[in-house]
Amino acid sequence: MTKKLDFIAELKYRTTEQGGRKTPVNSGYRPQLKFDFTEMQTSGHQFFIGTNSVKPGESVLAQIGMDSTHFYENKLEVGMEFEFREGATIIGIGKIIEILNKSLEKKKPAHNNV
Repeated sequence: MTKKLDFIAELKYRTTEQGGRKTPVNSGYRPQLKFDFTEMQTSGHQFFIGTNSVKPGESVLAQIGMDSTHFYENKLEVGMEFEFREGATIIGIGKIIEILNKSLEKKKPAHNNV
């Protein structure tokens, strides 16, 4: 895999009844990612950990590689949630559990001990 990985997330796919997909997806799937702090969306490759496919309604850990990372520098943090979509359809919710690309990590304010 040559794609740079940006973070690891727990992904919860919606069931078909919740408006999610009707069919499983395979590792390498690339939906749009949407974070609350911006209206912009970006493509994000999902590389599943421990399985090759996920059915609607299932959860999985995945390594995520985003396109257009420069728009997200200093904005992501562990615990942050995001939607993953196919067009306007939200097919699941993700939660960041580890940031691999440190340029994306939100900087903590420096304490001034004077």
